[in-house]
Amino acid sequence: RRPPRSTLFPYTTLFRSEFQEQLHRPMFPYKSKIKISGCPNDCVAAVARSDISVVGTWRGDIQIDAEAVKQYADEGLDIDAEVIDLCPTGCMRFEAATKTLNIDNGECNRCMHCINIMPKALRPGPERGATILVGGKAPIVHGAMLSWVIVPFMKMEPPYTEFKELVEKIWEWWDENGKMRERLGELINRLGMRAFLKAMGLPPAPQMIKVPRANPYYFWDPEEVK
Repeated sequence: RRPPRSTLFPYTTLFRSEFQEQLHRPMFPYKSKIKISGCPNDCVAAVARSDISVVGTWRGDIQIDAEAVKQYADEGLDIDAEVIDLCPTGCMRFEAATKTLNIDNGECNRCMHCINIMPKALRPGPERGATILVGGKAPIVHGAMLSWVIVPFMKMEPPYTEFKELVEKIWEWWDENGKMRERLGELINRLGMRAFLKAMGLPPAPQMIKVPRANPYYFWDPEEVK
């Protein structure tokens, strides 16, 4: 049932051609890693192992092949037990009588489980791009950290200008504010995600919330209060 190799974000010579000097002759406070996963399966564990993670994703509805769904059911796949019950957001419904699958795409978090189990019947949406995350690292100072989202969806098309400019901004802010041996995620923890987003010029989004409802207050900057 393993799906074919993903093409949500194909591997390119982007980093070798653009950031070779910075990656091999760093002038930063400490090392910086960029890792790419072609799809949300994240087989290379980019989210856990890199300062900047690029994870291929899509925008829009999952594409359903109704005939292939029926074929899976006829071949003995227990869709309710192996797909519906294991959906983390409960956004899927399977009608056993008609052998039809319905997905509430607004609740889908693109975990790829259903696509992994039924690759012939389900495909990612037609608009492809990537989610950009920052802050992942292995243990040294503050222990292991997982990346968190800063751009939920970015179009990734040559010459990748938007992504290159974002990486340059991140490195410039980190180089200016980071302490010796302080990784990007540790710097964001010290100064706050708010300061990071302000420096990047990025709007806050629900996907950026690390601990929902942990703090019910919103604090304004002095220049924002009239």
